[in-house]
Amino acid sequence: MTLGRRAFLIAGPALAAVTSLPSALAEDTSLPAGDTRMGPRVLGSPDAKVQVDEWFSLTCSHCAHFAQTIFPQVKANLIDTGKIRYRYHDFPLDQVALLAAMLARSLPADRYAPFVDDLLRTQDQWAFAQNIDPVQELKKRAAMAGISAAEFDKINADNALREAIVNRQDRDGAFLQIQGTPYFRINDAPAPDVVSSYDAFAKAVAKAS
Repeated sequence: MTLGRRAFLIAGPALAAVTSLPSALAEDTSLPAGDTRMGPRVLGSPDAKVQVDEWFSLTCSHCAHFAQTIFPQVKANLIDTGKIRYRYHDFPLDQVALLAAMLARSLPADRYAPFVDDLLRTQDQWAFAQNIDPVQELKKRAAMAGISAAEFDKINADNALREAIVNRQDRDGAFLQIQGTPYFRINDAPAPDVVSSYDAFAKAVAKAS
């Protein structure tokens, strides 16, 4: 990402258009002390022997496909049974995905995953349907999650949170050489094959156990 294109991503409130952008290295910035919005977002037992990390964009169709077809079995068979601890990493590829990540991060930690899951499962409705404004559709879905119109506008104008997400994305992308989403690591080792099927995912987890 060039500095100009990176500036476009973090410059201000999200626009209606979805424009794909690559990742890049960035300076570190932090939110004020006591602000927990960039804290870990995880599902599963802290005692699980296997940790799975996913980097995703809420406007990535491959991420949506994984959420719709594979993740339900992952949650039922591996997360809810205590076999894996699942950690989310925001990796927005455009302004709308960035705003969606900001909204998710602004919810209480225990409501992050359900909101992300809802957005990925309904991506075709709010992000890519014909003759819709993705930002306004996000506003509707945020309202259903308990974010008022005024809170939505405040979050959309929060450039400190916007930059914090982009900075972390850029550091992760550079350090881990992330080329696309979804990107997975199991016990901190790359796991590129887990997106093909639940069986492939479960096999990779069993191998790491």
